[in-house]
Amino acid sequence: MATEKLYYIDQYRTEETARVLSCEQVEGGYAVVLDRTIFYPTGGGQPCDLGTLGGANVLDVSEQDGEVVHLCDAPLSVGETVVGKIDFARRFLFMQQHSGEHLVSGVVHRRYGFENVGFHMGSECVTFDFSGEIPPQDLKSIEREVNEIIYRNIKAEVIYPDADHLHDYPFRSKKELSGWVRLVQFGDADLCACCGLHVAATGEIGLVKLLSTTKFHEGSRVEMLAGIRALDYMNALAEQNREISNLLSAKPFATAAAVKRVSDELAAAQYRVTELENQLFAAKAEQYAGAGDVLLFERALSPDAVRRLTDAVMQTCGGRCAVFSGEDGNYKYAIGQKDGDLRDLIKALNAQLHGRGGGKPFFAQGSVAAMKREIEAFFAAL
Repeated sequence: MATEKLYYIDQYRTEETARVLSCEQVEGGYAVVLDRTIFYPTGGGQPCDLGTLGGANVLDVSEQDGEVVHLCDAPLSVGETVVGKIDFARRFLFMQQHSGEHLVSGVVHRRYGFENVGFHMGSECVTFDFSGEIPPQDLKSIEREVNEIIYRNIKAEVIYPDADHLHDYPFRSKKELSGWVRLVQFGDADLCACCGLHVAATGEIGLVKLLSTTKFHEGSRVEMLAGIRALDYMNALAEQNREISNLLSAKPFATAAAVKRVSDELAAAQYRVTELENQLFAAKAEQYAGAGDVLLFERALSPDAVRRLTDAVMQTCGGRCAVFSGEDGNYKYAIGQKDGDLRDLIKALNAQLHGRGGGKPFFAQGSVAAMKREIEAFFAAL
């Protein structure tokens, strides 16, 4: 017989007794079927409830041919009456996300006529896909309209229309529906076919925050946070901005301008460092003019500086120039030779000195996990 679905009668019920109809060992645990359950199974884009049944932990819940199957980590005796307890904080968080998604989808549908064609309630945020492209500049006004609906505290209503009158209701749906259909309505804000669980009134959503909209296939993908997730996100942003404000001695709403100033100053300093490095590298190139093969060790150069120094010296030395920068066990390198072919050398170097890298026949860059003495011995043996 089909399991009695108590979660559709009262989505706020957190504890209830039930009788065990069957218990079968399966991969990952024990599949338990009850005569009735408060555990919502995964469906409609909403994750299942977790919790306990008797002395067993409920690891997953799914619906199979009208029966709600609870995957438990321990067996339960057929015929016994057990107490089921759900993790309500988890359920309520998902109810907030799901109801928030309905409101956003309703606003988007009224504004643009787009359908919600994909919905995923992830561990960090909700993503949903629309059949058309939402202009990124419209996201703020959509978010504001949704939150104004939340403030109205509109009650949710579940409707089960009979088949003959189903299409008297102007509900949203991804596909043509017939037979038994469950509709969830938030007043004049949204009416949608849905098998998921929702808050009793929009005020319980608390807050909706739209994070982004990006082009996805022929439409848009929107990221959203609702309820406690949105609050936690905004608090984290505020704390991060407070730390930036303190570091830059800037007022909270002036941190972007302060970061821009610091970024410009850093770019100017980096440009000046590059100019000074180029002068130093030119002097090195003059120092090693006509010296033939050259092996140099330098401290704390960036990969780009290693490249520029190698290029400068290889132009004057008349042979091969190899520059290594770093410390024992971790060196960046660049090796170059005008009109040379270094491919065999680079292959041997990487093999012998635990390196990786490559480039053009006459110039290569990479790194090695070797000691200075090992590098010197490698080049001495060439």
